[in-house]
Amino acid sequence: MYRSHVLVCGGTGCTSSNSPKIIEQFETLIKEKGLEDEVKVIRTGCFGLCALGPVVVVYPEGCFYSEVKPEDVAEIVEEHLLKGRIVQRLLYDETKSSEQVKPLKETDFYKKQNRVALRNCGVINPEDINEYIAYDGYQALAKCLTELTPEQVIQIVKDSGLRGRGGGGFPTGLKWSFTAANQADQKYVVCNADEGDPGAFMDRSVLEGDPHCIIEAMTICGYATGATEGYIYVRAEYPIAVKRLEIAIAQAKEMGLLGKDIFGSGFDFDLHIKLGAGAFVCGEETALMTSIEGNRGEPRPRPPYPAVKGLFAKPTTENNVETFANIPTIIREGAAYFASMGTEKSKGTKVFALGGKIKNTGLVEVPMGTTLREIIEEIGGGIPNGKKFKAAQTGGPSGGCIPVSLIDTPIDYDNLTAIGCMMGSGGLIVMDEDNCMVDIAKFFLNFTVDESCGKCTPCRVGTRRLMEMLDKITSGAGTLEDLDKLEELCYYIKENSLCGLGQTAPNPVLATLKFFRDEYVAHVVDKKCPAGVCKDLLQYKIIADKCRGCTACARKCPVGAISGTVKNPHSIDTAKCIKCGACMETCKFGAIIKE
Repeated sequence: MYRSHVLVCGGTGCTSSNSPKIIEQFETLIKEKGLEDEVKVIRTGCFGLCALGPVVVVYPEGCFYSEVKPEDVAEIVEEHLLKGRIVQRLLYDETKSSEQVKPLKETDFYKKQNRVALRNCGVINPEDINEYIAYDGYQALAKCLTELTPEQVIQIVKDSGLRGRGGGGFPTGLKWSFTAANQADQKYVVCNADEGDPGAFMDRSVLEGDPHCIIEAMTICGYATGATEGYIYVRAEYPIAVKRLEIAIAQAKEMGLLGKDIFGSGFDFDLHIKLGAGAFVCGEETALMTSIEGNRGEPRPRPPYPAVKGLFAKPTTENNVETFANIPTIIREGAAYFASMGTEKSKGTKVFALGGKIKNTGLVEVPMGTTLREIIEEIGGGIPNGKKFKAAQTGGPSGGCIPVSLIDTPIDYDNLTAIGCMMGSGGLIVMDEDNCMVDIAKFFLNFTVDESCGKCTPCRVGTRRLMEMLDKITSGAGTLEDLDKLEELCYYIKENSLCGLGQTAPNPVLATLKFFRDEYVAHVVDKKCPAGVCKDLLQYKIIADKCRGCTACARKCPVGAISGTVKNPHSIDTAKCIKCGACMETCKFGAIIKE
């Protein structure tokens, strides 16, 4: 038994901020102080508050040390672990208290969260199957194989109301029942871990922090649908996730939780990892299966659907990581437990990767029906630098944006669809008053243009034509007629594209046209970008009354566009100016504006 446990985040975010060095420092210094039999250091998955990484949590006190550097470790070991004195300067501000450390669950970031899919992330060592088992791991699988029939398992999933968390929101139990109903000599289970949305890292964090829950869920799915083999399709850009999956699969096989005759039930199930090369289109289930088969990742026409003819032309069930992550809890705690959270038609919780113009960037898991305002202002800590919230992009390149006028919208599948947005896989990018919504539409559309597989003409050619129209608008050459053409082409692409990538590619354009049409009009009529983002439509100007003639801007300008003498107002030659913004950043007197 150890008197203290030091949990250090080993997710990608904290790893990139040097958490491996922090772990190494802890282990070295703890040994030097002779505390190795009293203090255990544990590498965990993501705690969620990525903005404060690297994160170190010390139990039993529950001290949440944030932004820890390798040079801080000696102080934590000497003061906290050796002398029992909490290092106040490193504590997360919200946990500081005159009497005792405030529990994390009482902080604004955590108190409205309800962790189901993320229940073990930041809690256990993902590379130790014994820790997963200690937190009720594989109990759900044991229950299925020893107490429940495949039909009963599917009914529990149906009763829970779980819908696919990959974006479409299709009822999970119903999908499983379709595969189960088809007879074949071989069936498959596929986990879609090809997370490609800009700003999304939910699935990666689950795989890094709790890989065994995915293995357990996929095995349960195999039992319920009659499949004996599974594939986890994960992008190669996730090396930590891949490594931990490999370790977890090996451990599960060694303990008889994967392979032949699991729990003596006569049920066999094996699991393979397939690395993806980073093609966004492979997030579409048929393109993903085509890629696993060793072919170019392109979508296939449906029907037939994967439940009839999927991977290797056999009945296949495909769900994404977050969907599977809910399964063990549903089986273990019961359908009613899961269904008690969320809204009438969107049960349970949803994981969001909160990013953009927000104080608390990171992972959050909230009950369906939580409002956007609660996520942004309370959990997210609001918009930095006193700026005003403008919109939130949900669903990435496939989604739409929620304007400030709809900030009190309860987030679930149906509410988002009703306002022309979609849940997507869970990326939530926050924008403030400095963002140009036409530029945002261009950003996401540019991504889908690059990621189109080119198989169908509406997507391959149509998205490029959309991009050309947006370029024309942001360069100042657009007309009001172009806005009508833009909208018409969006609907054509949606209705005629082969797969979900093309069908949803116009969504960011349509959403910004719907809620921010005035910005488009300003670009084409006034030839102005209200947010001052589109370079072709803005000019930098020096306000003479504010200019002190310090010459800092002139010295910083890379093209010599600023002239003037010392202690006299300067001016900008707009013909020479390349609109890089260096002068505005340099000026200490607020004398340079863009308009």
